[in-house]
Amino acid sequence: MKRVALVFCVLAILVGALAGCGEQKSAQPAPAPKPEEKPTEPAEIVIGVSAPLTGSIPVVGRGTKFGAEMAADEVNSAGGLDVGGKKYKVRLIIDDSANDPKQTAAVFQKLITKDNALVVIGDQASKCSMAGAPIAQSNGVPMVTPWSTTDAVTAGKDFVFRACFRNSFQAGMMAKYAIENLGFKKTAVLYDIGSDSLKDLAEKYRDAFKKYGGEVVAFETYTTGDKDFSAQLTKIKAAKPECIYIASYYDEGGLQVKQARKLGINCQILGTDGWDSPELIELGGEVMEGILFTDHYAVDIASDRAKVFIDKFQKKHNLVPDAPAALTYDAAMLTFQAIQKAGKLDRKAVREALSTTDYEGVTGRIKFNPGSGDPDKDVIIVGIKGGKFTYKAVVKP
Repeated sequence: MKRVALVFCVLAILVGALAGCGEQKSAQPAPAPKPEEKPTEPAEIVIGVSAPLTGSIPVVGRGTKFGAEMAADEVNSAGGLDVGGKKYKVRLIIDDSANDPKQTAAVFQKLITKDNALVVIGDQASKCSMAGAPIAQSNGVPMVTPWSTTDAVTAGKDFVFRACFRNSFQAGMMAKYAIENLGFKKTAVLYDIGSDSLKDLAEKYRDAFKKYGGEVVAFETYTTGDKDFSAQLTKIKAAKPECIYIASYYDEGGLQVKQARKLGINCQILGTDGWDSPELIELGGEVMEGILFTDHYAVDIASDRAKVFIDKFQKKHNLVPDAPAALTYDAAMLTFQAIQKAGKLDRKAVREALSTTDYEGVTGRIKFNPGSGDPDKDVIIVGIKGGKFTYKAVVKP
């Protein structure tokens, strides 16, 4: 009996142990299956900006940077861009083109292939945009230049757009204004032969002046970086023009007008949109009084939308925004509107959206002509009076 009792005890212990093991095992939950990993959506949209931060026109680069940043800040502070029902922040990558075509080409390559920019805004001078545009086109990346007016920048390129008017229109309207509004019949021209845009402007003005019945009595050139224009101006003086059209940027325009007045040339001097910089007045001084030049907008006739932009810009930077700053702001806001319209982060879709976008900007309405990256925009004639830029007239398309 003792032996039987012992066997039962051993069996009881074994059953209890097995039961305990069973309970212990069932207390460990089976690992939950891992959820399927979904690809993460990008939290931001990269927009490249090619700007002449250094080089011969750094003031233009400064305006480019400030204008683009203001547009991005406004969008991001409002929660970002709504693309296909999702919100994305805008991240700008601003690189220095130094107003040099070779460096511009390198900047475009980097922004497109390394930084994977959805769109590139820039460059500003036409010679630089002419270097960047083929790269954007061949890679299928939308490009919006704020300030490049040379007709050839967009020609034959369906991925390249501009926020400004073209040289053929700008120069033609100045020639028409000089003859029909100012009553001039004889003109002279001085231009930088080393700049595609300025050469283009000079030739378009010359052809238009003749078309409207005027005579071009002198057609003189100089090379980028020249500081002495006395030889060319002496020839122009001898030709006795009623007005002189000078195709240059602000960094040379002030010196050219100063030297012309010093030589006793007192006729009307006409300039281009490249003169829109306060440094023009600083370089030329009092002799700049009375000059006229074509521009993209004028502060003293700003629309309500433009006034808001100007006020915010002045408060932030203590500067009156020049045309490159205003045009860059418009180019950026136009781009953001097109990205939202596209509904997806696809370069081709954004290009399609850009081509049909109708945007009312600081510098006027931007709506592209069918099959073209060019908008028809008003040309503003600006003068200098009392040491300040002053609205003079508007010439419509």
